[in-house]
Amino acid sequence: MADAGSWVEIVLLAMLAAFIGLRLVSVLGKRTGSERPVGDAFRPGAPEVTAPPSPGREPTTRAEIALPGGTDSALAPALQAIADADPSFAPDRFVAGAKSAYRMILEAFWSGDTRAMDGLVSDEIQDNFAAAIAERDGRRLDNRLEAVTAATITDAAMNGQMAEVTIRFAARLASGGVTSETVDVWTFSRHIASRDPNWLLIATDDEA
Repeated sequence: MADAGSWVEIVLLAMLAAFIGLRLVSVLGKRTGSERPVGDAFRPGAPEVTAPPSPGREPTTRAEIALPGGTDSALAPALQAIADADPSFAPDRFVAGAKSAYRMILEAFWSGDTRAMDGLVSDEIQDNFAAAIAERDGRRLDNRLEAVTAATITDAAMNGQMAEVTIRFAARLASGGVTSETVDVWTFSRHIASRDPNWLLIATDDEA
């Protein structure tokens, strides 16, 4: 009888072990496909960039864009190419945004605050502005932008994944109680595959 009792006890233990094993498999052995990868929570991820179109596949063509007033009609194909590659691009909204950027960048430069240019200008342009500010010993300039009297697209192009648009700004400035007219030609650029919607100032010039 003792042997029979031992066998019963062994069988029960084996059944219990099998039951526990099955439960562990059901809980730990399944992958749903939604597990998050292990990573460093204190290290920011890389900037999100959407994949460029597959080779051989043409970007979706949008409806024909409307040109802002004063834009040379010869620029329509280049602006249309940018709009086809970047659905968020609209020439009239771009010009309005460029005018705001023009004011903010000039005011930051006059006040000597290059940090206020973050997200508005390229690293190279920011370094150039910083050097010019250093040459005047960081002194604040008594300048004021009274009005942007005109902002006109003068050039546009797609260079690979980079869109570039050049704007001619005519503005009225006040400095030391004297008002003068000025013309600046600025070029803005954006990587069309980036999720960052900001355009950066990459080149400055005057009409002369």
